[in-house]
Amino acid sequence: MSEQGQVLGKETWPAEAESAISDIRKHVKAANISPQLKSSNQRIFINLTTLENTEYCIEMSAAGFRVVGRKYDDTALSTIENMNYETPYALLNSISQKYRESFGGELMNKLLDLAKNAEG
Repeated sequence: MSEQGQVLGKETWPAEAESAISDIRKHVKAANISPQLKSSNQRIFINLTTLENTEYCIEMSAAGFRVVGRKYDDTALSTIENMNYETPYALLNSISQKYRESFGGELMNKLLDLAKNAEG
């Protein structure tokens, strides 16, 4: 993610968003760049479905990630001062219990693998 306050080129946001989506893909049901909401040099929108099957529209900007809608392609909450999260992980941690379980389980498996490799 870019430094706080830095404006990216309009063509750079999709690559940044795809990178963030790729990082969380196995811990959510679905995540894609919104095909309906226009990106700009200020932000891009991501449609996300949690493992609980809850839909959100997430705004990704230099300020971070925030929920702007409770369904795909919806920015009804964008005028509300919703919390910005520095990473997609922090945002998901606050909205999805199953994300925490999935991420924690993956982390635990990696630690177990490291322990096995260290022993043998």
